[in-house]
Formats: sequence, structure tokens, C-alpha cells
Amino acid sequence: MSRPKVAVHKFSSCDGCQLAFLNLGESLLQLSEQLEILHFLEAGMSEADAQVDIAFVEGSLSTPDELERIKQVRANSRFLVSIGACATSGGLQALRNLDGQHDAWRDAIYARPEFIQTLKDVKPIASVVDVDLELWGCPVSSPQIVAAVRSLLFGVAPVDDRDRVCLECKRQQAVCVMVTEGKPCMGPVTRTGCGALCPRFGRDCYGCYGPAETAQSDTLARRFAGLGLMPDAIARRFLLINSQAPSFLQTGRVFWHSGQEAEDD
Repeated sequence: MSRPKVAVHKFSSCDGCQLAFLNLGESLLQLSEQLEILHFLEAGMSEADAQVDIAFVEGSLSTPDELERIKQVRANSRFLVSIGACATSGGLQALRNLDGQHDAWRDAIYARPEFIQTLKDVKPIASVVDVDLELWGCPVSSPQIVAAVRSLLFGVAPVDDRDRVCLECKRQQAVCVMVTEGKPCMGPVTRTGCGALCPRFGRDCYGCYGPAETAQSDTLARRFAGLGLMPDAIARRFLLINSQAPSFLQTGRVFWHSGQEAEDD
């Protein structure tokens, strides 16, 4: 019996989510006995055009070439799984979407901007092709990947955990840093998956796993204002790693440059 075929494709990203694969260690060796990895450049396999059962895609779409390549990846795969903040919501590179000044930044940075071929707006994978499963996180965690692969191998739908970080804090018996220390924690609107790592070490969550289901972002923004955060600081809370996630984008834009506009008035 042939093993399911898998590919791991990289687009615009830092490679951190691919490292989540490599960091699996012994679990990766066990998985490799159950499936056949045909394309994973960071691990040395190179068959980019191979037909596969599962294609994992890391990174956002930032160039015209990537727009064409993701369509080919979709055509060659039975299941397509986007992994990480860049693939699911544009990542840090999507910050350039906020000001609409792509050409000005490009011309200021590069000596020969005419050779730079980039899209004016960075795009998440699901905005261009159908995605069967999104794994959020910056980066994704290795247990997320193992759970998704095993579910797909057994022919069942992977669990999409949309619980809030706050619930994970309660399960971990972590003390709430916003209630006890007044820290502007994104836990009330952010999906778990990290095991509430930051709050357990006394740090406020900064939303790297993206919005939870029915996230009340506007309500949390008003709470941040009550804690004394200025408008730009509130905007940066929502417009950082997952700036193109709709609920974060909508709330962040309300406060984006609003402080400067008030001064201008």
C-alpha cells in the first residue's frame, strides 16, 4: 500500500513554520514512516510540481510569481493546509497594506526599484485559492501539525481549536495579567494553540494565533483605552502579526493614526 504523499511549500515568510516541522524530531521520523514527503526544500526534498495528497503552505503571497505558483500548488494537491500567520492573514509583511505606499517604500529602499516585482498588497493564501484547513500561529506549534496530519491520515476532519487564550489560562491555572497587573492582554480575543505561553510567564498575549471565534475586538479596544493606552498603541495591538484578519483589521483601523488626526485638528 502506497503512503500518502506530502509537500511543504514556502512563499514569503521567515521559515519559522517550516522549522516547526523540523523541530518535531522523533515524531517527524515516525510520520515519515506513514507518509512520503516529496517536496520540502528546507529538509532537502525537491519535487515542487509533484501531485500530492496534502500540501502545507507557509508564507503570504507578495509577488506576481507567487500568485501563479499557489494556483499550481492548489491544482497539484488534494488537501491544501495553510500554516502560520503569514499564510493565514498576511503576516508582518502585510503591514505595508495599511498605508498604501508600496511604491514609495520600494523606491526608498532599493537602488534599482525597476527590478523589484512585488504586489502592492500582500495577500493571505485563502484570498486566492481554496484552503481546506488553516493552522494559525507565529509560528505554528509542532503538536498542531502532528494533530492535523494524523487526522487527515485517518480520514477525519482536523479539529479547528478556536477557544480563547483566556480559557487556556484557566485550564493552566495561570493568573490573569490584565486583571491583576493591568497589562493590555490580547487573550480575550485570540485563539489558543500556544498553551497560553506568554500569560503563564507573566507577559500579556500579543495575538500571534489570530482572532478567536466571535472575537469582541471593539470591546477589548475600549478596555485598552481604559487602561491608558493611546490610540496608536491600541492600533498596534491589533495590527501587528495578523493585521489582515478581518476582526483585527476592522478594530485596528479605527485607532490607526486617529491620535495624529486629533492633533492635526
